[in-house]
Amino acid sequence: MNKDSAAFKLEPIHWALIAVFTLVWFVSLDVRALITPDEGRYATLSLFMAKTGDWITPRLNGILYFEKPIMQYWMGAMAFNVLGVNEFAARFWPGLTGFATVFLTGWFATRLWNARIGFYAFCVAGSSLFILGNSHFLTLDMGLTFFLTLALGAFLLAQTAESQAWRTRFNWLAWAAISGAMLSKGLVALVIPGMSAIIYMVIKRDWTLLARMNMVSGLLIFALLAGPWFVVVSLRNPGFADFFFIHEHFQRFLTDEARREGPIWYFLPMLIAGMLPWTTWLPGLFKASAAPASKRFDSRLFLIIWSVFTLVFFSVSKSKLPSYILPMFPALAMLVAARIERMSARDWCWNLVLPGALWAVSIPLFLLSTRIAERSKNSYDVVHYALNLVSVGGLLGFIGVLLSARYALKGDRPKAVLTLAMGGFLAITLLLAGHERYGHEKSAVDIAPLFKKDLAADAPVFSVAYYDQTLPYYLGRTVTLVNYSDEFSFGLQHEPEKGMTLDQFKQKWATLNQGGALMLKYTYEQLQKEGVAMKPVYEDSYRVAVIKP
Repeated sequence: MNKDSAAFKLEPIHWALIAVFTLVWFVSLDVRALITPDEGRYATLSLFMAKTGDWITPRLNGILYFEKPIMQYWMGAMAFNVLGVNEFAARFWPGLTGFATVFLTGWFATRLWNARIGFYAFCVAGSSLFILGNSHFLTLDMGLTFFLTLALGAFLLAQTAESQAWRTRFNWLAWAAISGAMLSKGLVALVIPGMSAIIYMVIKRDWTLLARMNMVSGLLIFALLAGPWFVVVSLRNPGFADFFFIHEHFQRFLTDEARREGPIWYFLPMLIAGMLPWTTWLPGLFKASAAPASKRFDSRLFLIIWSVFTLVFFSVSKSKLPSYILPMFPALAMLVAARIERMSARDWCWNLVLPGALWAVSIPLFLLSTRIAERSKNSYDVVHYALNLVSVGGLLGFIGVLLSARYALKGDRPKAVLTLAMGGFLAITLLLAGHERYGHEKSAVDIAPLFKKDLAADAPVFSVAYYDQTLPYYLGRTVTLVNYSDEFSFGLQHEPEKGMTLDQFKQKWATLNQGGALMLKYTYEQLQKEGVAMKPVYEDSYRVAVIKP
């Protein structure tokens, strides 16, 4: 740790705002209902793992589901067992790993450079829209990003370690983290670190890096930690290995079978928006290093390679979703932090123009909220609520920008960074909270209680030619799929009795004393014309929930 590191001390205002940051981060995990598809899917997988006690074979709505590895389901099931069945527990793992990723980003930057840059990296990571948003949304990508960030930081510290003993320890930590990433998302856990290392060796012509990675013992650690579940689940389910490794990795990457294709520039808007309020700091990252790199290993270059490769790799893939590039954001946060260290106050203030303008534009939305809500296709209450929260968030973000400029001009860069970060953090948190009422139209949170009220606990519930991923979660039991397969195709091939055709549904429905069904309006109208007896208990802009009258 150098003189700058020793000289930098957190003041009471820093600690106070960090405490507020921590409190708001976790409290905001359960301000929104779970929405379909991702949140409902992963919450349901974890919930029924906790209920059945089967910790090996994942089942979605009671049907075999092998699209992703097991880590998220394990963590979610344990959270439900400890914290109860609620949105906080459902999002606890991405929330916890996102929080840990922010601290790891700051700690690794401190170890690589100094405590001041580490503090900046913590602020940048904790207020970036993509890290913050994905930490409060239930997908697999935040857990993956945590383990990959741990692997990245441990690898960098291994290459800059002063002793062989510490190099070995950090390398082993990196390999253990890659094991966690493998159990979180699959082979991408090896691809991003491995290709980044190869590209670095080619650029630097430093093939001795291979000898400094503890490959033999590292691969043994990887096999011992990541291997057992893959072996056991394959033995219990003979079709797992082919489906998981071939279909879910190579076919998804090379073909558009998953119907998630996008143009080559698909992720560029995600990168620009995802780094807010720090987007304008990105163009300068390829300039001379703002912090001295090790003579033996160029950490800054490796961070750049990691970030660029992640972006390019997913850009050329035939299957794209916005959160795929999340693993590049902690590396970008460290690079931005290193650049902040030597920026002039004038340059700092120029970089505040974009976030300041965005927050300023959002402030007057509350004045227009009534007019916009009245003309919106969504309900008045949904739009009015969202716009008012966006306005409050914009005000807090704008105050943060003004304070940041003031502290920068006074020469207090740490407070300039902290106030900009805190304003952005609160603004984005309120933006996410504003989605709550809109999210009810992408969730079964209002539908499941109606079924519970009108139906006996053993009365069947059907999902007809449509599937809301949150319905089994909020209902607390499985539903029967009717004329629907999609991601259930593999499971239904092995367990066809867990689905039925539309004709089979109509025959079954006619014999029931009690039953419920959720379907699209189009399907409801068609069944009405055919004389199927149904009593609507819920209806929104595109769905109808019915019970047997």
